[in-house]
Amino acid sequence: MNTVLIVDGYNVIGAWEELRHLKEIDFAKARDVLIDKMAEYQAYTGYRVIVVFDAHMMPGIEKKSKDYRVEVIFTRENETADERIEKLTLELKNINTRIYVATSDYAEQRAIFGSGALRKSSRELKTEVNQVEKKIQVKVKDTKKKKSLASIPIPDELVEIFEKWRRGKT
Repeated sequence: MNTVLIVDGYNVIGAWEELRHLKEIDFAKARDVLIDKMAEYQAYTGYRVIVVFDAHMMPGIEKKSKDYRVEVIFTRENETADERIEKLTLELKNINTRIYVATSDYAEQRAIFGSGALRKSSRELKTEVNQVEKKIQVKVKDTKKKKSLASIPIPDELVEIFEKWRRGKT
């Protein structure tokens, strides 16, 4: 079964304390940090991750990009993230796909339930991301331990390249 996580970007930024404070200083940096965290989450879980941002912060036509293996969508100028998330949920819904929507917006949670998706609050997503980060740290420690025991040392530059490949960023 395929699993898709659709993230209401600005809702999550507003709900996560560290990102809420960061957006006051540098809004674009808060978006980038969220996308980076979702990239780690995607790389660890293997889920398809889509982050949706309202266009009001970046007016114009709808923009899509792929950072790492995370799909990032800025909605059209007169379209809200909630509307785009509801459309995505309906487009992606099928018997072989489980869809989660990460948002703490109660009205949006009700709407996505109606379209067959499961909700994940921003707090629940933060807890999962923290767990994934801890598991990655443990894996990195274990890998470094094993690396030191390996007969052929791998330069740090090469390890960094491999890590970029693992995250899908070339």
